[in-house]
Amino acid sequence: MRRADLSLAVGLVAMAVLIPKPARAQSLGLSPAEIRASFTPQQVLQFDLSVSNEGDVPVPMRGSVSDLWFDPSTNEKTFGAPGTLPRSASNWVTFVPATFTVPPHGTATVKVMVTPPKGATGGSYAVLFVESKPELSRDPGGSGRAVFANLRLGALLLLTAAGTADYRVEGRDATLTPPGANRNLTATLRVRNAGNTHIFPSARVTVTNAEKRVVARAAADIRRLFPGQEDSVSVTWAGSLPPGAYTAVLTIGYGDDKVYTQTLPFLIEGPGHSSGE
Repeated sequence: MRRADLSLAVGLVAMAVLIPKPARAQSLGLSPAEIRASFTPQQVLQFDLSVSNEGDVPVPMRGSVSDLWFDPSTNEKTFGAPGTLPRSASNWVTFVPATFTVPPHGTATVKVMVTPPKGATGGSYAVLFVESKPELSRDPGGSGRAVFANLRLGALLLLTAAGTADYRVEGRDATLTPPGANRNLTATLRVRNAGNTHIFPSARVTVTNAEKRVVARAAADIRRLFPGQEDSVSVTWAGSLPPGAYTAVLTIGYGDDKVYTQTLPFLIEGPGHSSGE
């Protein structure tokens, strides 16, 4: 069963006065790590989260939910209290049951009920957490102090209101480095999600020569982009080309089979000349 490694966190929630025995190590897994779905407002969605326990003792757990967005300066995921971040779906979520126990060397399933409100449009987001009961343990930082520690695993919830998605991207700062001695061809573009829901852009570059014949192809994936988020995409082709005039077409595929293209002509000089765009 797949580990939810992208959101596994250890929470230190309180300090203890006494030094206890070391807490029993737990090995827990969560599946799926990400849920994507479309919804109709006021119609309930239902999902199952499965928690596996490879340890020798049962693990009491509870469900919780946080907002999910991105940090504009770092582009990394950020979590927040329900209702505090843009396009929050946290307050739509209920765990059934709210608490449960995962048996040793077994699996438990908890249901997630999502009730989107009237008027919801575009994308909405949350993180579904399952947390173990805090147990006394020694400070993992090496201080020897006793702390209460628990394991928290999360699944990303990415929702889109059916019939309301606006898929658009904007591209800027396109550059191309032609292939050369000890240098790959590299096409780079800054991509911004200008729509109202998440996208998973994929990038491809196709190079044709002066006779319009395809001489090179390459592809690369980039991470998800939330509405308003932007990131750089770079596609690399490892190969060489003879002197001549070429055209590289950088293609960004995104939501609902839409495509953004950027044309980048370049020239490969003959011996004794340097390569340039």
